[in-house]
Amino acid sequence: MRFHIDPSSGTPIYRQIADQVRHAIAGGTLRSGDRLPPVRDLAAELAVNPNTIAKAYQDLERDGLVETSRGRGTFVSRGAIKAADPERLRQIDPLMDRLIAEAYLLRIPDDELKRMLDARLSDRRRTRRDE
Repeated sequence: MRFHIDPSSGTPIYRQIADQVRHAIAGGTLRSGDRLPPVRDLAAELAVNPNTIAKAYQDLERDGLVETSRGRGTFVSRGAIKAADPERLRQIDPLMDRLIAEAYLLRIPDDELKRMLDARLSDRRRTRRDE
C-alpha cells in the first residue's frame, strides 16, 4: 500500500495516514492479517517524524482496526472489517447525497427513486446468485 500525504492540507498528517488505512480496510485492499509498514520505515518514506506514524497506528488500534505485537509489527485485526463499517458508510454518504440532489433537479419523485434503487439492488442480487 502506498501512502500519500498533503502537508498543506488542514488535516493532520497522522489522521491522513489513519484515514488511508481505514479506507483500504473498508475497500478490501487491506485484509485481516495484512502487515502495515513498520513505523520507522513509513516515517522515513514519508519524511515525517516516527511519532506521527505511531499516533496514526495508535488511533487505528484504539478503533479495533489493527493490532500491534511488540517485535512483530502492526497487523490488520481480525475484526477490522466489522470495525470499518462506519468508514464504509461515511464513504457512501456523499454519493447518496449527490444521487438525491440529481434526482431532485430532474424532478424524479422520491417513490420513483426508491423503486429504481430497489430494482437495481434486485438485479445485482440476481447477478451475484448466477455467478
